[in-house]
Amino acid sequence: MTEVPEHLRKRAEEARAKAAAAKAAADAPAEAPAEELTAEQQEAASKIPAHLLERSRAAKAKAEGGDEAGGGVAVATAPTAAAPVSAAGGPVPTGPGGHTQRLLTVVKSGSIQDVKALPQDKVHTWPHLLVVEFAAALFITAFTLIFSIFVNAPLLELANFNETPNPSKAPWYFLGLQELLTMFHPMVAGVTIPGIGLFILMFAPYIDRNPSPKPEDRKFAISLMTVHLMFWAVLVMIGSFFRGPGFNFVFPWEAGLFFEL
Repeated sequence: MTEVPEHLRKRAEEARAKAAAAKAAADAPAEAPAEELTAEQQEAASKIPAHLLERSRAAKAKAEGGDEAGGGVAVATAPTAAAPVSAAGGPVPTGPGGHTQRLLTVVKSGSIQDVKALPQDKVHTWPHLLVVEFAAALFITAFTLIFSIFVNAPLLELANFNETPNPSKAPWYFLGLQELLTMFHPMVAGVTIPGIGLFILMFAPYIDRNPSPKPEDRKFAISLMTVHLMFWAVLVMIGSFFRGPGFNFVFPWEAGLFFEL
């Protein structure tokens, strides 16, 4: 059985003391000395609240008055159940009316309150998001297929290992990295700078935790992504249009365009 908290036990003792004092004050004019009360009556008086005792006295007085006025009208009473007996052989102490319920635990008021779910501006991934993504994937696939039928890919002739092209450039998506290699040591340009950029982009969602989709509320995230894209776009454009033979810096309007897909 769960132990009753101390503050509830103290509150029950205070209420019992107040009830006993109120009963003693009510019984004072009755000229009934306490010595004449039996032990069972004193025990019952210490457990039964005063308002129940008053109700019992009123019921007895009404019944006695009915007997005297009506010539002995019998009052039917329900048969009382036998007092329960404990395993040790003695009677089990009961409350008013023979009830034997006991307090098992104290339930906090917060645990029985009705909690209503708040509305959220969210939708399920399926089917709302995946249907749109699947439709977009089908559209892009169909567009690429139709475009490839009418337009050939700008491929060069077969590679000749006896002739190295000058300048030898990487694909356009790697030209930013190749441009960094002309400015820094390979360890710095190929590992340090890209690694720092990737770590900053990975930690950005944990730094800027604002859920608002408005650009004016996401200044940190938008600024970080803009700087990253502009930095990489500038390197790609320099490597594509401003690098000539020997990967030297040239102006495309003077030396020509040394860039092929």
